Amino acid sequence: MSDQQPTDTALRILAISGSLRVVSSNTAILRAMSILAPDRVEIILYDQLADLPYFNPDLDGEAILPPPTVLELRSRIGRADGILISSPEYAHGVPGVLKNALDWLVSSLEFPGKPVALINASPRATHAQAALTEILKTMSARLIAEASIAVPLASNRVDVADIIIT
Repeated sequence: MSDQQPTDTALRILAISGSLRVVSSNTAILRAMSILAPDRVEIILYDQLADLPYFNPDLDGEAILPPPTVLELRSRIGRADGILISSPEYAHGVPGVLKNALDWLVSSLEFPGKPVALINASPRATHAQAALTEILKTMSARLIAEASIAVPLASNRVDVADIIIT
């Protein structure tokens, strides 16, 4: 009996951009990756970061269900075989909306041990990557260093087509 997945089963990766900008290089990188992914790899962009309420532990307990958007995020994390995160750096740190989403995942059963790769759209922006690495390690993510890359974009004003042709 083989330990390999059947060939008809796609690898499902949930991609999360830490940017809410409509024209975000981080989001563009993730979209380009979904287009360039091999046939057996499905990269699905999570685009509901802005819909998550501010983290409040009082809304996430044994006696109360978290808000529906949080339950959906956790469900999508649970169904994913791995996670890609591409995040900008703001004031030497992780954007608040991304940190908020991660806070909602701290007490979830779906996240610990999940393989995570970090994509850096600005190799000079090292503080957010370092902070994100520390946060994810604390959350028991399985960081995949070999899959974590820096994509040296010529400008922060690039789109999916620009990334694909480079």
